[in-house]
Amino acid sequence: MKPLATWPLVDRHPIIGVFTDIDDTLTTDGAITPDALKALAELKAAGLHVVAITGRPVGWSEPFACTWPVDAIVAENGAVALVKSVDSDQKAPQSNADGHGVLSKIYQQDAETRTRNFACMQRVAARVLREVDGAQLARDSAGRETDIAIDHSEFTQLAPERIAQVVGLLQSEGMNATVSSIHINAWLGDHNKLVGARWAVRQLWGRDLDAELHRWVYVGDSTNDQLMFQHFPHSVGVANVRRFASELAYLPRYITPSERGAGFAEVASLVLAARCAMP
Repeated sequence: MKPLATWPLVDRHPIIGVFTDIDDTLTTDGAITPDALKALAELKAAGLHVVAITGRPVGWSEPFACTWPVDAIVAENGAVALVKSVDSDQKAPQSNADGHGVLSKIYQQDAETRTRNFACMQRVAARVLREVDGAQLARDSAGRETDIAIDHSEFTQLAPERIAQVVGLLQSEGMNATVSSIHINAWLGDHNKLVGARWAVRQLWGRDLDAELHRWVYVGDSTNDQLMFQHFPHSVGVANVRRFASELAYLPRYITPSERGAGFAEVASLVLAARCAMP
């Protein structure tokens, strides 16, 4: 991981969009920090696309998708997106009476598949709670539609060997499983953060992300971001990614001086500075 300051100006200048994780990337102690929120607003004001992509549930994400200056939040590791509706006449996001954005919810899986998968995942979740000592569902589980989550560091502490046991059990049931900074997420289907990012760019702007990958940056902090670190030529880990470095097969190319929201703000600052520095 190279220091963020070594990110060349010539590479930063063409950036048109930012994908970012949420927990421990935008947030500090569970809340978005003023510097991170300001950075999101400045990126949007400069005309960049901004999409948060997270393992958090769609229900948990809704208030943030309404109020944060982002184009969309892709939740549940790529399965569902919350998109601010656009006024077809003014080509601007619509707002409701309280000034918040009006959201559209779109899914990668059809309703029948989601219903079938949901029942299967609840059975697997019950098995995890029954067989793994100390395992508990994440407290945000009520808002989940397309995955399940086991808490390992948010409100419950699971030892590394218990985390590995949960992941092994989930995979034995044919589920995808990833470990974020706070949860073990698991789902049925072919989607993941990278697939979700491609889908979002296609749905929102009708474009092919892979054809313009060099014009996007991804910012993250943990093991469930490594697929993004692997594929994005401009990938950045906020400084707290160091605690997962030994577990990452693919590291981010750059690392920020600061942790969490402050680190994200440092990335945004460099992206914005490049737009001003070159014609």
